[in-house]
Amino acid sequence: MNKAFLREPDSTEEHCPHCGAAGQRVQRATIEVHCAAGPEHRIAGVANFCPTARCPVAYFDMFERTILVDALRAGVYPKDPLAPICVCFGLTTADIDQDVAEGTNRRTKACVLRAQSGEARCEQLAANGRSCVAEVQRYFLQRRGPS
Repeated sequence: MNKAFLREPDSTEEHCPHCGAAGQRVQRATIEVHCAAGPEHRIAGVANFCPTARCPVAYFDMFERTILVDALRAGVYPKDPLAPICVCFGLTTADIDQDVAEGTNRRTKACVLRAQSGEARCEQLAANGRSCVAEVQRYFLQRRGPS
């Protein structure tokens, strides 16, 4: 069949109106946990988290309404590099750096195992509504460097 007659699928990805990064879909409950009273009602119930560390936008919706990082109750990773990378269990990048400096993965591995358990509450507690496991592993491997 000739590809000229095939329709390309419509993109369902929404992009940050400030930096253009692809958003990470979040639910209202996630936004309400992280926003001070009021701002969460300025955007749609289903919105997006902007994952760009230096972007001032925390959440945005398809109408380009935004909630800025300054309106959050506390710092969130990666917007605030000192905030826990795993908010459920408090693991920070400093903890991972310490593991790397000691030549171990003790703290990192313990957090990953807990994050994969039923006690993790990523959907509500993580600013992007996702498990930290991939980001924790990525950061650890990046800091450790080539084996």
